[in-house]
Amino acid sequence: MAAKDVQHQQSPLHILFFPFLGPGHLIPMADMAALFASRGVRCTILTTPVNAGIIRSAVDRANDALRGADCPAIDISVVPFPDVGLPPGVENGMALASQDDRDKFYQAVTQLREPFDRFLADSRPDAVVSDSFFYWSADAAAEHGVPRLAFLGSSMFARSCSDSMLRNNPVEAAPEDPDALVSLPGLPHRVELRRRQMLDPAKRPDHWAMFQRINAADQRSFGEVINSFHALEPAYVEHYQTTLGRRAWLVGPVALASKDKAGRGTSAPSPDADTCIRWLDTKQPGSVVYVSFGSMTSFSPAELHELARGLDLSGKNFVWVVGRAGIPDSSEWMPEGFAELMARGDRGFMVRGWAPQMLILNHPALGGFVTHCGWNSTLEAVSAGVPMVTWPRYADQFYNEKLVVEVLKVGVSIGAKDYASSVEAHEVIAGEVVAESIGRLMGGSEEGVAIRMKAKDLGAEARRAVENGGSSYNDVGRLIDELMARRSHAKVGEGISHT
Repeated sequence: MAAKDVQHQQSPLHILFFPFLGPGHLIPMADMAALFASRGVRCTILTTPVNAGIIRSAVDRANDALRGADCPAIDISVVPFPDVGLPPGVENGMALASQDDRDKFYQAVTQLREPFDRFLADSRPDAVVSDSFFYWSADAAAEHGVPRLAFLGSSMFARSCSDSMLRNNPVEAAPEDPDALVSLPGLPHRVELRRRQMLDPAKRPDHWAMFQRINAADQRSFGEVINSFHALEPAYVEHYQTTLGRRAWLVGPVALASKDKAGRGTSAPSPDADTCIRWLDTKQPGSVVYVSFGSMTSFSPAELHELARGLDLSGKNFVWVVGRAGIPDSSEWMPEGFAELMARGDRGFMVRGWAPQMLILNHPALGGFVTHCGWNSTLEAVSAGVPMVTWPRYADQFYNEKLVVEVLKVGVSIGAKDYASSVEAHEVIAGEVVAESIGRLMGGSEEGVAIRMKAKDLGAEARRAVENGGSSYNDVGRLIDELMARRSHAKVGEGISHT
């Protein structure tokens, strides 16, 4: 019996979604709630006031569509942000200006356990999808007898690499040379990274300990929901589920469930957003490169200088998102002639603030994407059939680069070598390298043509996965069926916990 048919016979399944406090976590979780709600599930998102504002327009738009389909509306349950001495309105990772702010923020994150506990006690949801960064939510959910599904918002490939890293700590035995190649054992492909592209447990013991805690909590949960699809990384689905024995449902790309392509993920779209789309309308198909590094990445003036030079040298049309916080004063970084290039407006367009990334990536004028390889951006590019120039900075981004360039073959690496957080300095990549990478991706070479064809094919696969009968559509149905069966079983044998 189909999941939705089951739901109409009984009270709907109720799932609580508990996203980490940052756009890269909030947005896919809101998209996922829309996806489950469209299948008849009652969905609640638990978050704080500023973070609720980030997803409000996407949820409102989803609810308009759900009403028309006779499905339960998504509810946002807002709880106060804990008072830890941060300025008013500083409630997520984007707003943190110092290490002191960061420490206070993580203190606040642990204090969210109390409202989370209270929601579970008062509302008794059938399941909770909680961000892996809330590793304590695994024990809290178990105490309430509620199955916890972990969500880290990463690829199966990156999850498998991380598992290998945590099991084997290959950096420990590697030569001290920062450029030494370190192999991750036990994976379907040979995966090698430079030592300096990896988290070094000896140098960042606190990060290492946190990832160990996260991994342990995820493994003792009911399972994991993954924003990916089977045809994208089949060897890693098999590895994760069969070799590692971890329960996972692939439900992505969840962005394809969004009804709010323009305002998704912000309470304040950039004033440049509409003009940008009109500018793209004037360009030839496949002629524009899109440059964006997500909401958390900052560049030094020297890096901005070389990136601007590279865009100029490439000879390609470009849309460059310079981010919400803006960038240093242009006199610090802008190369000679670049202001005039921008003033002409024929080759370049800058978006200051939040860009409508889904609209841009799906525009016919788009021919390539220079990206930090955050998983949301990577998957949005895959869904749109757009090839990538990969420029990872930290976290899982170096793993995602390997997937894009070496496994999927839908990208060109710019050659970023150093794993450093959003507030640390990175090695400067020369403008000539930026221009050459864009040329390889978007030029007429055999390599470029093959990459672009593969990207288009993957885009079609992504859209098929979420359609009725597709692999992700079916995984959503299977998970709903399993949770419904668990609820019925729990009612028969009250007090038996299956978490």
